[in-house]
Amino acid sequence: MTVDVPNPDQTESKPLTTEMEALVPEATAENAELSTETTSTTQEPVVETPLEISSVSASSSNEAPNASVEDSDSQSEPDYDAADFAAALANFDREQAAESAAAQNLTAEEVIVTGTVVKITDKHVVIDIGLKSEGLIPLDQVLDLEGKPKFNVGDAVEVVVEREEPEGGYLVSHEKALRHKVWDKLEQAANDKVPVKGMVVSRVKGGLTVDIGIKAFLPGSQIEVRPVRNLDGYIGTEIEVRVIKLNKKRGNVVISRKEILEEEQNAKKAVTLATLDEGSILTGTVKNLTDYGAFVDMGGLDGLLHITDMSWGRLTHPRDLVNVGDEIQVKVLKFDKEKQRVSLGFKQLTPDPWLDAIERYPIGAQVRGRVLSVTDYGAFVELEQGIEGLVHVSEMTWSKRMKHPSKMVKPGDEVDTIILSVNPNDRRISLGMKQLQDNPWEQLEEKYPIGAIIEGRVRNLTDFGAFIEIEDGIDGLVHVSNLSWTKRIKHPSEVLKKGEKVRAIVLGVEPENRRLSLGVKQLQPDVWDTFFAQHRVGDVIKGKVLRTAQFGAFVEIAEGVEGLCHISEAVDQNNVPVKLDTDAEFEFKIVKMSQEEKKVGLSIRAVGEEASRAEVESYKERSGEKGHKDQKSSSSSSSSTTLGDLINWKRSERE
Repeated sequence: MTVDVPNPDQTESKPLTTEMEALVPEATAENAELSTETTSTTQEPVVETPLEISSVSASSSNEAPNASVEDSDSQSEPDYDAADFAAALANFDREQAAESAAAQNLTAEEVIVTGTVVKITDKHVVIDIGLKSEGLIPLDQVLDLEGKPKFNVGDAVEVVVEREEPEGGYLVSHEKALRHKVWDKLEQAANDKVPVKGMVVSRVKGGLTVDIGIKAFLPGSQIEVRPVRNLDGYIGTEIEVRVIKLNKKRGNVVISRKEILEEEQNAKKAVTLATLDEGSILTGTVKNLTDYGAFVDMGGLDGLLHITDMSWGRLTHPRDLVNVGDEIQVKVLKFDKEKQRVSLGFKQLTPDPWLDAIERYPIGAQVRGRVLSVTDYGAFVELEQGIEGLVHVSEMTWSKRMKHPSKMVKPGDEVDTIILSVNPNDRRISLGMKQLQDNPWEQLEEKYPIGAIIEGRVRNLTDFGAFIEIEDGIDGLVHVSNLSWTKRIKHPSEVLKKGEKVRAIVLGVEPENRRLSLGVKQLQPDVWDTFFAQHRVGDVIKGKVLRTAQFGAFVEIAEGVEGLCHISEAVDQNNVPVKLDTDAEFEFKIVKMSQEEKKVGLSIRAVGEEASRAEVESYKERSGEKGHKDQKSSSSSSSSTTLGDLINWKRSERE
């Protein structure tokens, strides 16, 4: 193999620094003299190729390198000495120094360099920035809103070199490059107070991050005129902001949207205040909803539309009528210029439906409505928007079994009703549902005549009696006095139990008052009638003291029959008071009887003065001999004086 000797006329190949000089002329210029001096010391031109450098290295390790001879031993490679190796090594050091100096200049001055995307990893975007080592952009700097890289392999990217990484390569920043490009524009916008547009990219502590060419901080207090609770709703939206603070050294930018909104609002408010007047009709936008109403923006000025002024009908919440963002017409009801408070009305734009309610809803008319709500005392039915009536629980059904109105209707049901009364002043309409059903009380007299025996179930017990249900919707009352002939009953629970079946007799029917009187004791014979039929005044009977009182004692003289012995009649023959203890038995004389009042008067004293029948007959004979009256008159006289004259006669006989 023949090795050509380098031709002095041959053009010298480019040194290793050529590429670096083209990229960074400022760095290579500083080393121009050093490169010239080194070249001038060489006697012959040297072609600096990788092959030659390796050859020089080989010759340095062998003092006498052997040339490879193929065809002739006389032809051999040129002899390279240590000077050639030193020159190559010097060129390499210059290249390294130039690259380091160039990187330092880029880092110190933060020069914007355009690089090319080489590849994308899970942490960095690797770009070629013209240095020996590649540049690394943190991946989070080049992600879009969807979290995907903005660049692809081969795309050009502007960056600023920050520092050299220990592991190799240079850390570069795409954000800084963007910041340098837009910084002058932002400073001008801040000085002139010109708004700039930006895209909300994320939520951070205390506010939002907005991309206005660079990432700027929008505090939460500067987003809206009023406090904002949900910041996430702004992400991905384009907004107009104003730069209020810049720190170029730290690269911080603070922006505000509130300032722009306040200026716009104040401008609109001035126009609105100049034209606003009570009674005027305006168009506004629903800005906010509360439990008590809606705030409407009328152009820089908010007015309150109270829930009571939203509809003639009933509203549970303003959202039932309007939503945030709705554009509605409202009427100005009140306007306080000093406090800048405005009260608005919506229902006032339509006539009050109660003005002609009497004409449109006559009593007895059948109407259909929708159940709005159900309470313990009835159901509210909407007949039209703004007109609602109450169906009281007592007007829902003839039946007494219904415990709660919800058992019959529920909100949203369509029901037929009858107009019972209309009161426009109080805005009330009374409705009925049972009136559309057959009234069981109308045929009650024919179905249950007086004296008829019925059977029913005890539905309820009160202090004054028991209600007996004889059919659905029909209850009869058994008064406590009609429960027993013989017992003195204080409460019906002493005789009846709730839910048990009983037989009773119809005592009276009043359909118009919906009353049915029943009796239980009437099914048994009246013991009083029997007693009065078998006894008369003057009879001596045996009785037992049931209970005592200050004025005397009540004595049982027959089963279920009581008589009263007054304290003045409770003495013996010697006029000594007799002690009437409970359950004690004595002989009593009937001194008074009243069948209508069912009362019997008793006496112990009269028993001692009672004469035998023989004495009575003897007295009658003597009275007949002395008198000159007929026998009927004498008989009548003796019978009328037996209790008085006979006693006097006996006393005279004893004396």
